[in-house]
Amino acid sequence: MDLGSLKPAEGSTKSRKRIGRGQGSGYGGTSTRGHKGAKSRSGYHRKIGFEGGQMPLYRLLPKFGFKNINRVEYVGINLDTLEKIAEKCNTRDITRDVLIQYKVISKNEKVKVLARGELKSAVNVTVNAISENAKNIIEEKGGVVTLI
Repeated sequence: MDLGSLKPAEGSTKSRKRIGRGQGSGYGGTSTRGHKGAKSRSGYHRKIGFEGGQMPLYRLLPKFGFKNINRVEYVGINLDTLEKIAEKCNTRDITRDVLIQYKVISKNEKVKVLARGELKSAVNVTVNAISENAKNIIEEKGGVVTLI
């Protein structure tokens, strides 16, 4: 036995239905599309969400919610994360570039420092935003907070 003699099991495969190949095939004429109507014509495309004329679900449900176009998204970074980064890179100054380098944020994201966790050493932080609690903790430890 070799790879050239391998075949699928008997009855496991079917040949596809060849439509539109003349009357003798049994699938000629209308090519299994029936007579007349939009579905029998080329280029037919049913609208997304169409439910056969019944009121579609997207029209039954009420509109809700609000999307503020002026919203600014921040990535929250806690004090314990700042402490780990300061230890890892042996520096007191933590900037956006350092956070990008250690893959904490991507280059398009804005940073907000939050107050969860403990800060053991003094660090100088340069970020987009900071919570009042986190700012107080950093300044108590002797660090400096600079907002971009």
